[in-house]
Amino acid sequence: MSKKPDNVVFNEASGVYDAFLKPYATSFSAPVIKATDVVSWKKQHVHQANAQFSAVFQELKKQYNNLINEYQYNEIIYSAKFNFEPIVGNTYHLYKRENQEFFLSILAPQECDFNFIGSFKLNSDKIWKKIT
Repeated sequence: MSKKPDNVVFNEASGVYDAFLKPYATSFSAPVIKATDVVSWKKQHVHQANAQFSAVFQELKKQYNNLINEYQYNEIIYSAKFNFEPIVGNTYHLYKRENQEFFLSILAPQECDFNFIGSFKLNSDKIWKKIT
């Protein structure tokens, strides 16, 4: 078997000329192959991805805190004293007595001098939403 010249890329195992498959230049006249520097691209995009994750996390944290507050207010209102059946869509006012007991009233804060906690509206899901 004759030896091929050095400038010919012949794969003896497969019997194929495969210069086009090589990841490197196979002759002096071939263009220089340089690995692209992706470090700066990675740094920039890692920073952007981390900023996006952080923003989503902060939004979820805010929603979680709002949900906890809503739950706590609902628990307080459902354990508060009131002598009427609340109507969906109406606004009611939560007050605190001197003995730390909560009570719900139809009287607005400007109509009385009780210790005002907040105003709430009962929605159709029977969940109290704080409005002030």
